[in-house]
Amino acid sequence: MVDNKRYMMAVGTDDAGVNLRDFIKDKLQNDLRVKEVRDFGVADASDKTAYPIICIKVDEAVARGEVDRAVLFGGTGLGEAISANKVRGVRAAVAYDAYSIERSVLSNNCQVLCLGERVIVPMLADRVVQQWLGYEFDASSPSARRVSLITDYEEGGLQL
Repeated sequence: MVDNKRYMMAVGTDDAGVNLRDFIKDKLQNDLRVKEVRDFGVADASDKTAYPIICIKVDEAVARGEVDRAVLFGGTGLGEAISANKVRGVRAAVAYDAYSIERSVLSNNCQVLCLGERVIVPMLADRVVQQWLGYEFDASSPSARRVSLITDYEEGGLQL
C-alpha cells in the first residue's frame, strides 16, 4: 500500500463489460487500499446505455476530485479510454502489460484504467488492477513537467 492511502474508486461499464466489472468491483471492495467503490455503470447487459455517457460521468467525478481513480470496462477498453481522455484533467490508459501499467501512473499520472472484457480474462484483469493501484505519481519526478504540459494545454495556457 502506497503510504497507507485509501482510494475512493469508481467503476463504469456499458453492456459489453458487465461481467468483468462485476468481478473487479468485488475484488476492489475487498481491497484494503480502497475506501469505497462507486458504480456508474449499467446494472446488467440488457441496459444499452452508450459507453461514452457512462465514461464521461465517471471521468467528471475524477476531474471534480470526488473519486481518486476509476476503472472503466467495455469490449476492448479503447472507446472508454478515448471518451475518458476528452474530459479535461483526466488521463486514461488501456494497459495490460506490467511496464505499461507502471508507466501509466509513474510517467503519466493516469487516474483511469480502461479494460476490455473481450480481450482479457478476469484473473489477469485483477492482477492488472492490483498492480496499477500499487503505483502513485510523484509530483517531483522528471515526468511531472511533461504532465503539466498536458494540463497547461488543456487549460489553454500552452501555446505550441
